[in-house]
Amino acid sequence: MNTDEIKAVIESLIFVSENALSVDEIKKVLEGEEKSRLKQALDELVAEYGQMDRSFSLQEVAGGYQFRTKPKFASWIKKLNRTRPTRLTQPALETLAIIAYKQPILRSEIERIRGVDTGGVINTLLLRKLIKIMGRKDGPGRPLIYGTTQEFLETFGLKNISELPTLRELKGLGGEEPEE
Repeated sequence: MNTDEIKAVIESLIFVSENALSVDEIKKVLEGEEKSRLKQALDELVAEYGQMDRSFSLQEVAGGYQFRTKPKFASWIKKLNRTRPTRLTQPALETLAIIAYKQPILRSEIERIRGVDTGGVINTLLLRKLIKIMGRKDGPGRPLIYGTTQEFLETFGLKNISELPTLRELKGLGGEEPEE
């Protein structure tokens, strides 16, 4: 296939995919193509969509690629959908932040940092697919270990977990100095 055909196939795959599509997932469909050629085609598509004055762009998020509408059109999209965005409570946001920054982490460690029981909040975050059980720790009781999900990355528009702001950057926002 020539580059234009590859780009057209990639566009169609990303368009119909509910989640961000990785280069490896695209390669499974385009079996005969080299990964480097697919990555180059994706980079070209990202640049092309970036230059267009459209309401959406192609972005790399959560280890893959996804079409995303530009923030300035959010109010019209909300009117169409007529659904309120899922909001997280303050305890849920605090717990999610602890998990994101400290993962992999045990529930007991989260509770030590927050100073309160987090069972209900953790269940809510699991149901919303923002966190997942990553396994069990060897030792007494074999407690569960938690970490964030692809859904977390997609929800917050991150390519990977390393894109989270550092504690130093958060401190620079003018708020109180972040605790552990």
